[in-house]
Amino acid sequence: MNAKEQLLFNVGVVDFTMTDLGLFLDTHPKDQRALEYYRHYAQIKKQLCREFSKKFYPLTMAEADCEKAWEWAEAPLPWEGGCE
Repeated sequence: MNAKEQLLFNVGVVDFTMTDLGLFLDTHPKDQRALEYYRHYAQIKKQLCREFSKKFYPLTMAEADCEKAWEWAEAPLPWEGGCE
């Protein structure tokens, strides 16, 4: 696994963890420990996405750097091998 694939894999793992925690919080909204975990992983995901965007391409429109050009359109589409 190269650096790009590893970073994308890590984003997916953290995203899965956040989804799972979100489902738990739907049924346990006052669980402070779960909320702390969710916030912790949200920070990690934000950092990973920012790192991926700087090194490769933005994963979401919100992470596109619009200063020079619309970078969102530069990312490969799934059928072009962008989601390997």
